[in-house]
Amino acid sequence: MAIRNIVKDGDPILQKRCRPVEKFDRKLSILLEDMAETMHKANGVGLAAPQVGILRRVVVIDVGEGVIELVNPQIIAFSGEQEGLEGCLSFPGQWAITKRPDYVRVKARDRNGEEFTMEGRELLAKAFCHEIDHLNGVVFKDVAERILTPEEVEEMDNQ
Repeated sequence: MAIRNIVKDGDPILQKRCRPVEKFDRKLSILLEDMAETMHKANGVGLAAPQVGILRRVVVIDVGEGVIELVNPQIIAFSGEQEGLEGCLSFPGQWAITKRPDYVRVKARDRNGEEFTMEGRELLAKAFCHEIDHLNGVVFKDVAERILTPEEVEEMDNQ
């Protein structure tokens, strides 16, 4: 496994739509392993393939219960609403207030191409939305209710 460079704000790859994965091979497994290691090293809860420069529909998420791998994910149901703080590994030091569904169900494939569905609430629901948005060229600032100033972020940290 290897740590990959995380694409940062301003790189045009973050605004591009990703292509579906068609080959479920060793190359995909290596990408998934590298992405998980990169996400953990950066102290993130999610990472999408375009954030490491790959325009494929691949996501890894870990909200503290182990790594979830999603290949070709789609949101198939959602409900409720949550409003809260959101950031992104590609936008270090930048934060926003976003509104996301409180419940999300996704359909995806695993690294072997087997289809499955998974449900998430609260932070996992937010992570599903955030990472799948990346696959469609959408970043959290595009859906933000309000971008926070550095002073607001510092004030929140001190509370």
